[in-house]
Amino acid sequence: MLKKALFACVLTTVATATAAVAQDVRAHTRLDRRGTKVSTSQAEELTLTVSEVAVRAVQTWVRTAGLIDRSGKIITAHVDAVDAAAVRVGQRVRAFPPEARSSMYQAKVTRVGPDEHGAAVQVTLGGPPREGSRTYVLEIVADRGQFLSVPNEAIIEEGQTHIVYVLRPDGQYEPQEIHTGIQGELYTQVVDGLEAGEQVVTFGSFFIDSEYKLKGTAQSGAQ
Repeated sequence: MLKKALFACVLTTVATATAAVAQDVRAHTRLDRRGTKVSTSQAEELTLTVSEVAVRAVQTWVRTAGLIDRSGKIITAHVDAVDAAAVRVGQRVRAFPPEARSSMYQAKVTRVGPDEHGAAVQVTLGGPPREGSRTYVLEIVADRGQFLSVPNEAIIEEGQTHIVYVLRPDGQYEPQEIHTGIQGELYTQVVDGLEAGEQVVTFGSFFIDSEYKLKGTAQSGAQ
């Protein structure tokens, strides 16, 4: 029932609010820290999940493409200068031919050397290649380091502002602006705004955000 009510409220607000009102709501919610209370049963109904703010390995994919040699084992590719520094020997690679994306092959980076505008990379397949395929798309797993981070799905983007909803000890879900660094495939580095051990909403953050802003709209209108 709460899901339906929230969706109905969101649709009504979008249909009737002007751009000026929306801007006032955003300003209001950034300044106000009253939070949104959700009971245990409501959290279960919304399937809310939270994740701990913690130091984790932040990984990104360096994507490129190359040609396999006659041995059917080594793929040679070029990596642009912006990503070259992140590619190292020993990193894991996912390789697949463009015409058969479901044919995924595990591989490793076995050689990295400078070339014009970046680096030349050699990748060795862990098994036999797909017959008849010469070109392979490569996704190199680059470990950017250990950083204080949150899951990507916890972050709500409002223009240039990044918001997460933090679960407080009293059960309130409170918006918190954060400053981010490296955005990985699964996690994003948090530069400022959170501390290790805090709990942020991951799945279900949209519903919390909608209810919070609708409450802010109602309270602003009553003033």
